[in-house]
Amino acid sequence: MAEHEAVTDGVPTATDACGAPGPCRSVDLALNRVFTLLGKRWTGMLLGVLNNGGPAYFSELRRAVPGISERMLSDRLTELTEAGLVVREVDAGPPLRVSYRLTEGGVALKPALTELAVWADRYLPEAALRNAGC
Repeated sequence: MAEHEAVTDGVPTATDACGAPGPCRSVDLALNRVFTLLGKRWTGMLLGVLNNGGPAYFSELRRAVPGISERMLSDRLTELTEAGLVVREVDAGPPLRVSYRLTEGGVALKPALTELAVWADRYLPEAALRNAGC
């Protein structure tokens, strides 16, 4: 019997590398990377604010994204900076102020974010989210 064959009711059938009958299904690695970062709460909203309004100070981002805590905002901005989507710039004071702007990679997300917003308007009614619980 071949390495990728399974026996069902005594009859060998072809299997894939996963050992399951039929084609092997797995998550696309690029999509996995995208949603590992962008699938976190607040991340998409922060990118949307920066894409639509340009560079912003920390306090402006805090006001633009209702419900986000300062700690979470700081964590998400750090992750986006480490991913190369956002640049953190310290403005010489006084007072010392920190602003954030998108990199070329962050700006390149605008068409995708716009399409997601169009999709949500069409296929994801607001009522579905209100009834989602937490």
